[in-house]
Amino acid sequence: MIDYLIVGAGIAGVSFSEIAIQNNKSVLVFDDGSQPSSKVAGGMYNPVILKRFSEVWKAKEQLALSTVFYKQLEEKLFCKFDYNVPVLRVFNSIEEQNNWFQASDKPNLSPFLSTTLLNNTNVSINAKFGFGEVYQTGYLDVNCLVDAYSKYLIVNNLLISERIDYSLFEFGDDFVAYKDVKAKNVIFAEGFGMHSNPFFKDLPLDGTKGELLLIKSADLKIESIINASIFIIPIGKDCYKVGATYDWNDKTNTTTEEAKTELLSKLEELINCKYEVLEHFAGVRPTVKDRRPLVGLHPNHPNMYILNGLGTRGVMLGPFLAHQLFNYIENNIPLDEEINIDRIYKKRN
Repeated sequence: MIDYLIVGAGIAGVSFSEIAIQNNKSVLVFDDGSQPSSKVAGGMYNPVILKRFSEVWKAKEQLALSTVFYKQLEEKLFCKFDYNVPVLRVFNSIEEQNNWFQASDKPNLSPFLSTTLLNNTNVSINAKFGFGEVYQTGYLDVNCLVDAYSKYLIVNNLLISERIDYSLFEFGDDFVAYKDVKAKNVIFAEGFGMHSNPFFKDLPLDGTKGELLLIKSADLKIESIINASIFIIPIGKDCYKVGATYDWNDKTNTTTEEAKTELLSKLEELINCKYEVLEHFAGVRPTVKDRRPLVGLHPNHPNMYILNGLGTRGVMLGPFLAHQLFNYIENNIPLDEEINIDRIYKKRN
């Protein structure tokens, strides 16, 4: 019998798998590649909500865990995917500058917000009111991480690339069986694919489609992440990720001309140099209406858990939530009430 059967190999599934393995637990991962949201993500991590200059929920705790976690994974997988890059928030007015400096005086935000106004010296960027710099930021090459971790799982015979047939699950008093696999616990980390899961599809996972572009520009020459109405992430060799859109109605992974037009319009407001579009990506983020993840134990099956709802901040949330869930299962440490799916069921009852 294995300790954990894990469904999903995106950021959530990778995070839980690795934490279990680090704690000498046996795992088997199922993934059919149907949920591309982790792979098409911008991958940016940033402890501040830059629209209203407020701290991300539990930002310090998330960063403390994720920084160490990703460094360990880079060493384990022999690849580089975590890039510490400053985020520069474009100011649109004197008022925004003032709001920034007021926020930077707050104790919870002062470790993250520079108190120095940065003037724009890049002729290719339109930012006449300058920038504010955010600390402890960067981006993850999520595609590189997920691919490298999948290869690690394959080499160790820990990954089965097939679609789960939910009707084949059987439940014992202290185990879950699936085909010829018996596990002490099953973890569903399926992202938006949760809507096909009969055990958890009643949870309020909304899903927000996001689209982004990969562009190339020899003239842009930025080394920091630029945050305005869109983000521009430099990924090397004159290439940049540009995103992202938010669509709450379309739940497909198909790219659209409407989103491309929207991104290019905002890009051309922000930059004034030549560029070419290399690729166009789309995926549905697993978002939740109350903006908190979905983590916890199924109300009727004592060995079945969910790890989902990472939304737009999965890079920071993944290791943090996986640690929380692992400690809940193995050490009886209560989950934070704001992420526990009990909050959903209590409201209904």
